[in-house]
Amino acid sequence: MRYRITHRTDYSYAQPIIRGYNEARLAPRSTAVQSVHNHGVTIYPAPAYRAERVDFFGNRVLHFAMQHPHSQLTVTAVSEVELLQSSPEPQLANGMAWEQAATATRSDCSPTGLDARQYLLESPQVPLSDEALAYARGSFATGRAVTDAVANLMGRIHQDFAYDPTATTVSTPIDRVFRDQRGVCQDFAHLAIACVRSMGIAARYVSGYLETLPPPGQEKLQGADASHAWFAVYDPSLGWIDYDPTNNVVPMDQHITTAWGRDYGDISPLKGVIFGGSGGQRSHVAVDVERLTDT
Repeated sequence: MRYRITHRTDYSYAQPIIRGYNEARLAPRSTAVQSVHNHGVTIYPAPAYRAERVDFFGNRVLHFAMQHPHSQLTVTAVSEVELLQSSPEPQLANGMAWEQAATATRSDCSPTGLDARQYLLESPQVPLSDEALAYARGSFATGRAVTDAVANLMGRIHQDFAYDPTATTVSTPIDRVFRDQRGVCQDFAHLAIACVRSMGIAARYVSGYLETLPPPGQEKLQGADASHAWFAVYDPSLGWIDYDPTNNVVPMDQHITTAWGRDYGDISPLKGVIFGGSGGQRSHVAVDVERLTDT
């Protein structure tokens, strides 16, 4: 399956901004199941400086500097990606018991194992808590396979927590999500990660895009797609496996991966600092995910 993704962010400022320094993580990752055919970012007005690097987690990062007054800023990323993966169900039937996976991950000193172990620890937006542990135990029965336990946890989150885009912001803590039982994809990913890590299993935050389909007989609206978030869990016998609690699915041919890290703070699509100006700012994000071919 091949897709073209257009991600446009518009900022407008009440008073001109004198300088701005920004980071963008908008480039899809190349993985065993995802091939990036092309990617480019257009910035208007043109920045005084731009360069790319790869961050600690292996994500491509574009950083750019605006060094002249501007009242508006538009960042548009266009990517073409092919998803190569097939149904993961045969693999998911043969995973480790979660206790074995926890022990194996803690003792694995290979490069892959050491990389996974950093995702056992709490992170700024995913603290470990007694509440997360108690909720997780409802899915992690003794001897249950990691894949079965996490799939069950994903289903429970999907059932117990309501999707409500007005309930939270990017900085809403997990304990409030537990209390209100409402949130969005970012919140559900953070909540799931807290639960999985509390059981000694490595889990990471994944950002990207999800193709959304219009109701039968209706045309797809431009800008109707959105950036999306889910999580991945490490089973030493299978590797990393993705789970989407917002939709209660194992991602296959409609989830496009952009970046991963410990939590949202590591991989926000666009962030920066500005100097000068006053009166606040307004922003608007529009995402189009267009299916090009079936392969």
